[in-house]
Amino acid sequence: MTRRRYLPSLYVQVLIGIALGVLLGLVAPAYATAMKPLGDAFIKLVRMLIAPIIFTTVVVGIAQTEAMKEVGRIGVRALLYFEVVSTVALVIGLFVVTLFQPGAGLNFDPRNVDTSAIASYTSASKNLNTTDFILNIVPETMFGAFSSGEILQVLLVSVLFGIAMLRLGEPVRPLVTVIAAASKVLFEIVALIMRFAPIGAFGAMAFTVGRYGVASLFSLGKLMAAVYTTCLLFVFIILGAIAMAVGFNLLKFLKYIAEEILIVLGTSSSESALPRIMAKLERLGCARSVVGLVIPTGYSFNLDGTSIYMTMAALFVAQASNVHLTLGQEMGMLALLMLTSKGAAAVTGGGFITLAATLAAFPSIPVAGLTLLLGVDRFMSEARAITNLIGNAVATMVVARWNGSLDLERARRVLDGQPVEDEAPQLSRAAYATRAD
Repeated sequence: MTRRRYLPSLYVQVLIGIALGVLLGLVAPAYATAMKPLGDAFIKLVRMLIAPIIFTTVVVGIAQTEAMKEVGRIGVRALLYFEVVSTVALVIGLFVVTLFQPGAGLNFDPRNVDTSAIASYTSASKNLNTTDFILNIVPETMFGAFSSGEILQVLLVSVLFGIAMLRLGEPVRPLVTVIAAASKVLFEIVALIMRFAPIGAFGAMAFTVGRYGVASLFSLGKLMAAVYTTCLLFVFIILGAIAMAVGFNLLKFLKYIAEEILIVLGTSSSESALPRIMAKLERLGCARSVVGLVIPTGYSFNLDGTSIYMTMAALFVAQASNVHLTLGQEMGMLALLMLTSKGAAAVTGGGFITLAATLAAFPSIPVAGLTLLLGVDRFMSEARAITNLIGNAVATMVVARWNGSLDLERARRVLDGQPVEDEAPQLSRAAYATRAD
């Protein structure tokens, strides 16, 4: 019996890492800020695997489907679900920020602030349009999609590759087997990298607390409280009702993906949990083709947490600047955000760039008001990222059930902690193991 068998679960290790990071940030901010490379390195390790994991999962999933029309059906249903639910998220954000008025009384004057900190976002927003977003989905070269790491570009190449293999059929069956084997290797690498998740969470959380401090939380505490409250309401009421309609318990589901939620909490990046959440959803009984298509697409089109935040942030700036918006103007902003929010993940700093583009469409609201958000944005990113993760996980369950590609009985047994006969043989068990070896 080795000593490693006595290590606590990854859940506990990550929780300890987050707690130590917060403690160091409070006690020694200078040293805590220097921990940033630990978090960055962990996120980079995960991101380097996202493109090949999406490729192998999507290709094998499509190649093993019965017909091409099923692939199209999954895509259409996923996009329909994304649009409806993300719109609900925008509406909830609009309702809460209007009700609580977190920006009222700040009396922000754009003439008294230095806007150099947001200059990069405002300049980038001028080039943010639908045409550029669509063209950005198509990579310069097939291999360029993998080198750039753009999820939608990788997904496009993967879908085309998978459809081609599905059309060719039996002659390329050996290649499908090879790609499936490569998928197992990639998830085994994920299992190895996840051993460093506590260190990554420690570094990222220490930097956040050390760099921005808790003092900034009090100045805009009302906005933060409103964002976190809205995200909680969305998860437990909206997603809870959706989960109930599908036939599974949301609380048990959240417990099942608790480790991924903690990893996202520590790193403030929903991408850091993407490989593991794909593995866990397959184990839960979702077809690989559904997981491979819905999760990557959802990371660009189903950002529920980001949608909530952008609505609240835009109206917060208006309230802080003493700009009164009519109901018609608020509805116009909501309609605009329905479009611009879909591009929030397409570029670095997409949230702020999208906000800048949205505010630019309403001249009465000063874009300089974004400077109010810089200090606390990092602390609200955890709520956004966790809500995005949960929203995409639930979306996969919905689309799988809708498509008849969900083993609901298996899902219920797994969520209840009962043993299942087949431990998802297409994946390495280590990829979704819940305890350290």
